[in-house]
Amino acid sequence: MAVLKHIASKNADYRAAFDYLVYQHDEFTQKPILDEQGRRMLRQEYYLDGLLCHPLEFARACSKTNERYHKNQKKNEIKSHHYILSFDPRDREENGLTGEEAQRMGLQFAAENFPGHQALVCTHTDGHNGSGNIHVHIIINSVRAADVERKEFMERPCDSRAGNKHHLTNSYLKYLKQQVMTMCQNRQLYQVDLLNPALDKVTEQEYWAGRRGQENLDRQNEEIRQDGLTPRTTKFETQKEFLRKAIRDCTAKCGSIKEFQKMLLDEYGISLRDKRGRFSYTHPDREKAVTGRMLGAAFEKEYLVDIFEKNSKARNDRTKTDTKRDTERQPDVSAESRASGTPATEQHSQKTKPQIYTTTKVRLIVDLENCIKAQQSRAYAQKVKITNLKQMAQTLSYVQEHGYADVEELEKALSDAKAQTSDARRSLKETEAALSDVNKKIRLTGQYLGNKAVYAEYRKTKKSRDFYEQHRAKLSLYESARDQLRAMYGKQKLPSMKSLKEEKDSLVSAKNAQYEAYQTSRTQQRELQTVVSNVRQMLGLNQERAAAQEKIKSIN
Repeated sequence: MAVLKHIASKNADYRAAFDYLVYQHDEFTQKPILDEQGRRMLRQEYYLDGLLCHPLEFARACSKTNERYHKNQKKNEIKSHHYILSFDPRDREENGLTGEEAQRMGLQFAAENFPGHQALVCTHTDGHNGSGNIHVHIIINSVRAADVERKEFMERPCDSRAGNKHHLTNSYLKYLKQQVMTMCQNRQLYQVDLLNPALDKVTEQEYWAGRRGQENLDRQNEEIRQDGLTPRTTKFETQKEFLRKAIRDCTAKCGSIKEFQKMLLDEYGISLRDKRGRFSYTHPDREKAVTGRMLGAAFEKEYLVDIFEKNSKARNDRTKTDTKRDTERQPDVSAESRASGTPATEQHSQKTKPQIYTTTKVRLIVDLENCIKAQQSRAYAQKVKITNLKQMAQTLSYVQEHGYADVEELEKALSDAKAQTSDARRSLKETEAALSDVNKKIRLTGQYLGNKAVYAEYRKTKKSRDFYEQHRAKLSLYESARDQLRAMYGKQKLPSMKSLKEEKDSLVSAKNAQYEAYQTSRTQQRELQTVVSNVRQMLGLNQERAAAQEKIKSIN
């Protein structure tokens, strides 16, 4: 699988880029590897070419371009962009990929997608960490050296003119990934979908943290073995990897978010937070939470909720099957009732297990015309068509069930749902603010009452300096709490701790009720949003709106 990676560099020494491509470097420290005589060692196999400059003159050519257009003169400016095109190790053996061919593909890729930029293109065949995968390094000067013909992927008119800097946007990065996928498909190389987020997202920092941790663990285990003992752990695990394993384990067993949250906390000590429709996880050994997006698409709320629904449906099916089997195995209920004198309906209700019913959500219809994956795979497009038909049927059933006559009524219902959600959220925030204020008052009151006796003894000693130094901490807490309470209440009498706690209990009850109301209204809003979007898609209103906007742009 070919993977595209981008690194922006602020290093003004362009020779460092050339040295990294040509000479061997340590993977951890990124320092050059020296031989016995202290000289740098060349890489065993590499292919090096330059665009708009000779490879050996890359640093000088970039400096001249920067001076000509007065760019890259400040320390915090991006001086160069480093793109890495890494191929699957299997391509070497199974698809006959060679270093020379990878170099030609890299040169073509750089010339087509970074026109007008001075660039170094170098192919390494050794692979990272001895993996043996062939990869191409493309390092370009951030300043364009020559005017070029404007191409369709250039978003701004200045992106084709000399003297302007390379501008990498999200849409441009998607375009580059699409070019990599097309290139690998034409060559019939292994390739994955780079446009959709990975299920497991391992960043560069996490990868190297795992490598360093494993190296340290191996060193410690070697010392333990020398002492004649057996190491307890042989594989290092990062905190994010621990979270992934725990989440996978709990996901397979849970059928709801509450059950999932409880199992994570009870079995692994992981705290789950659901805020703004996103999951975040707190490792037991750290305070800062890690979002599901940082762990990968398989750990975000939408993906996990789908699994919970499937698990719940499977449980329901098993419950129904067990109930049916138990019913078939039951003896004649009427005979039992005649013998025992118990009504038949009561005996049947005692033996029948309770059933749980779940409703299926209406999901968005996929726009096949703008879905790149569907355009590339006929099988995927066919699957999406079938899914769209199901969602259309569910959308129609929802509209008929709730009695909506036209699109205007649907949009008005959506507007009302948004207003209701906004009001519920506002009320919830006000209650949370009041609860925070009460908690602060409880804390200050407890701090004030807990140190009041020490302050009384301090006054009896006529505010002795020695006594103050001995009880500085408690006296400071008392004075701080006293001053803050005076600022809150003025000359009013302080409320008792009992009344404060009663107020807190009432606020907590109100907050829980408001939170449930907010969750209900937000769920209704999201459901209506999906239904409105699907109805507009089914009626072709989205295409009409897009066409009208394009017409307005052309007139202007």
